[in-house]
Amino acid sequence: MDRIRDLASKKAAVIFTKSSCCMCHSIKQLFYELGASPAIHELDEEPSGTEMEKALQKLGCSPSVPVVFIGGKYVGSSKDIISLHLDGSLKQMLIDAGAIWF
Repeated sequence: MDRIRDLASKKAAVIFTKSSCCMCHSIKQLFYELGASPAIHELDEEPSGTEMEKALQKLGCSPSVPVVFIGGKYVGSSKDIISLHLDGSLKQMLIDAGAIWF
């Protein structure tokens, strides 16, 4: 869990994903389209990815990926991110965290 917190706090937007996950790809694309350049951690390519995935599940992440942190804070999974995007608050969260700017 310490590794998750450490990685989540190093950049304004952080996404934990798996390279074969279609929802992970969609969330990454959404962030790019909003102008953010998040840190991406592909758990299936990380040496400690299995342990990191278990730590994310202990946070209550189900499914375990994608998991998004903005401003070092846990925001949620794909359904949470899509809901925030649809209600217009995701972009503001990214601006407030310094992940995108104008």
